[in-house]
Amino acid sequence: MVDNMTIIGYPTASKVRKLADYSWSSLDEASEGAKVGKRCIVRWGTVIYERAELGDGVQTGHNVLVREDTRVGNGTIIGTGSVLDGRVQVGRKVSIQTGVYIPPYTRIGDEVFLAPGVCFTNDRYPPSRRLLGVIVESKAVVCARAVLISGVTIGEGAVVAAGAVVTRDVEPYTVVAGVPARRVMSREEYEEKKARYERGG
Repeated sequence: MVDNMTIIGYPTASKVRKLADYSWSSLDEASEGAKVGKRCIVRWGTVIYERAELGDGVQTGHNVLVREDTRVGNGTIIGTGSVLDGRVQVGRKVSIQTGVYIPPYTRIGDEVFLAPGVCFTNDRYPPSRRLLGVIVESKAVVCARAVLISGVTIGEGAVVAAGAVVTRDVEPYTVVAGVPARRVMSREEYEEKKARYERGG
C-alpha cells in the first residue's frame, strides 16, 4: 500500500539543480526510479529518493525520508519522522522507532532494535572530508536517545543503554551505559533483569 502524499523516486540534488523547472513531470523524467518490494506499507508524507530499494514487507511511519542508494531489508519497520540519509544499508527485520537519524555509510545488521531518538554520526571532527559510518551488527539493541560516534562498531547482540554516548567499539553481547559508554553487564545478565521486570519483580 502506498498512501497519499508520498513521493517515490525523487531525484538527487545534483539532478534537481539542472532542471529548467520543478514541475512533477520534469522531476519524474529526471528520476532513475526506486524499488519498493511486495506487501510494503508506505505511509503519508514518506519521501523515497531514486536508487533506493525497499525489500518485501517494509513499513514506514509518517514523514519518513529515505535518501538515494539506501537498501532496506525485508520486514524492516522505519518509524515516523526517521531519516535514512543516503547510502545506508539496513538488514532484515530491523525495528527503527520514531525519530531516528541514520547518516550515510551506516551499516545495520539483521533484527536490530533502534529505540526512539537514536542518533548516528559519521564525522568525528565536523565538518571534515572524512566520513566514516557506524556498524551495528545483528540482534543489537540501541536504547532511546543514545548517540553513536562515527566509526564505532556495536557488536552482535550488544545493548547500548538510553542516553549513552558510544565513542569506542562495543563487544558482542555486552551492555554499555554512560557518557562515554562503559561496560556495565553482559547481555545474559540484561536478559535476566528484563525477565524479572516483565514478571513484575
